[in-house]
Amino acid sequence: MRNWSISVATIFGVEVRIHVTFLLLLIIVGLTQAAPPHRGGPERALGVVGIVLGSVVLHELGHAWAARRAGLGVRSIVLLPIGGVTLLDESARQPSTVAQEIRLALSGPIVNLGMAAGAAAIAPQNLFAPPWLDGAHLLRTLVWINVFLGLFNLLPAYPLDGGRVLRALFLRRYDPAHATRRAVSLGQFFSTAFLFAGMAGAIYGRDWSYWLMLVGFFLFVGGQLEDRSAMFRAVLETVHMEDVMLTDFATLSPADTLEGALYKAVHTLQDDFPVIRGSELVGVISRQRILENLRQEGNGYIQAAMNRVFDVAQRRDSLAASFRKITGQGATLIPVVDGEHLVGIVTLQNLMHSMALLAETRKLQRSETSA
Repeated sequence: MRNWSISVATIFGVEVRIHVTFLLLLIIVGLTQAAPPHRGGPERALGVVGIVLGSVVLHELGHAWAARRAGLGVRSIVLLPIGGVTLLDESARQPSTVAQEIRLALSGPIVNLGMAAGAAAIAPQNLFAPPWLDGAHLLRTLVWINVFLGLFNLLPAYPLDGGRVLRALFLRRYDPAHATRRAVSLGQFFSTAFLFAGMAGAIYGRDWSYWLMLVGFFLFVGGQLEDRSAMFRAVLETVHMEDVMLTDFATLSPADTLEGALYKAVHTLQDDFPVIRGSELVGVISRQRILENLRQEGNGYIQAAMNRVFDVAQRRDSLAASFRKITGQGATLIPVVDGEHLVGIVTLQNLMHSMALLAETRKLQRSETSA
């Protein structure tokens, strides 16, 4: 999600990013505003895009505000053509109650419906005169876009907000992975309905058909991503560090030179190294850090360049806890200890490889069981 988005602003300490698929909105607005009965020119069409963008931002800021009130860290907001995604800081997130999940989900639609009510109170023109979304009447467009975003997100179609409420209610009876899968199944029904309705509308030249197909597409993709993410988290909770840690790895000494360390890095597959003094773990350093120090300060000792502040994990710790450390704190290596002895390492590089193999192993095990 973040890799395909561009950072555009920081609002109240929350990074706002625009997903590249938001360009689809420009195309659809251009197509619909160019067709009768719309009378707005290019600048008015851009005004419609600006209203959609602003409404989505306020929607997601509503989620961010509710998350912070619940004590959840917010990393960033990614804007999509039909809404957005609030990315929480998984390293600081505490388990939420069903009530907290519901309040978090409803905060976005409440903001949109409040905006619609405020704009309707000052709108001078007839709100119900077609077309409702028209560049020539931006205030009326502001009302109906927020009505659409608010009511649309209340549909029980995961990953929309209404679907998140439904998933929260399912959590009372099912585990998170099962609850997500049931909510996603209903969301896929809505996405299919929107896609077929959009295609039928396109046959008859209806300008709203583009919007319905866009909505259906993103509902389908979003549901699939959420389902895979839930299964991924479920696997993380059942896997221990000792199941995926590297036991055959290279180490560095604080007395090693940066050039010597780079030579060792070139001849291993590791990108990150634990730094050992005797039998004591005293730091960690990455290949990138070695290169940066060599370029900026020339050759020196590992002791001056290594990171002395780092997290460690016990071999029986769940992989979920360490994964939150890696993704939340930007760490690239987690040393695994047994008591005070270093017994292995987990890097982001080998973690992705191990998770793919674990997923295939689980599939084979389920196939053998069913057979």
